[in-house]
Amino acid sequence: MQAFSISAAGMGAATGRLAASAQRVGSDAGLSAKTDLAAERVEQVSARTDFSANAAVLRTADAMTGVLLDLLA
Repeated sequence: MQAFSISAAGMGAATGRLAASAQRVGSDAGLSAKTDLAAERVEQVSARTDFSANAAVLRTADAMTGVLLDLLA
């Protein structure tokens, strides 16, 4: 089912975005003027929300597959 692979890819992308943001903040300990901490925090919250949404899609697809298998059994 495509929902599984699409949501897994979305979760991976969100994880990558969060890791990249954390790396940017941690690379100079957030002390440099070149790091916009507010923008990085927004990026982290956005990545977390994207991950949660993709996880919900995955749970829903799993439940739908279970119901379909129950109907066919």
